[in-house]
Amino acid sequence: MSKILMVISAADALQLADGSTQHTGYWAEEVVASHRVLKAAGVEVDIATPGGAKPTVDALSLSEQGGVSAAAAEEFQTYLTGIIDELATPLTLSDVRAGDYDAIYIPGGHAPMADLAQDADLGRLLNDADRQGGIVAALCHGVAGLLSASSADGSFTFTGRALTSFTDEEEHQGGLGESAPFFVESRLRDRGAVPRTGAPWSTTVVIDGNLITGQNPQSSTATAESVLKALAARAER
Repeated sequence: MSKILMVISAADALQLADGSTQHTGYWAEEVVASHRVLKAAGVEVDIATPGGAKPTVDALSLSEQGGVSAAAAEEFQTYLTGIIDELATPLTLSDVRAGDYDAIYIPGGHAPMADLAQDADLGRLLNDADRQGGIVAALCHGVAGLLSASSADGSFTFTGRALTSFTDEEEHQGGLGESAPFFVESRLRDRGAVPRTGAPWSTTVVIDGNLITGQNPQSSTATAESVLKALAARAER
């Protein structure tokens, strides 16, 4: 049985560009759709957060204000209730070893911009997983978590790698706009990655070797399915 570590942000607040603070958390659809697809395929999924803190769901991801229908919000909340014990007692990121997992999977919401993008323990895990050939997967703002990984010389671990993320255009259209502390797509490009983005709000997944990234919440299921395909291909070798 394959084993995946799902790394979820523990942040519940985000400092905006103007210095003000906004409540945040993980995006419900990204955790729910990803976790559901992986578990349905028989994959073992462990959840980890910085400090082992219980993660907070972004209230916007369960409301029409966040573009989520009442029916979808109810579906997501029901699923989250079903895994409440896993969410309440996550593993502590600093205690986890990449070698114990076949893949690392980072869902989004704006929260990863507040902690995962700078988390040294996540950086260590990503470096180890990439060096060992493990699958590294990230989704939407979760791709900001890749920014935590640097080589010994300070260069970005994923320099030159093709990937996607929540785009600058999407941030302007339906995100925080100019209030965002940074734009994930631009920051990744500045660090040397090669963003390949689809149309706003399209289902877009980019695969570059062991690196699998999804653009937005709409790409949640497709990203998880791409991870499953990669795991299956490895098992056949």
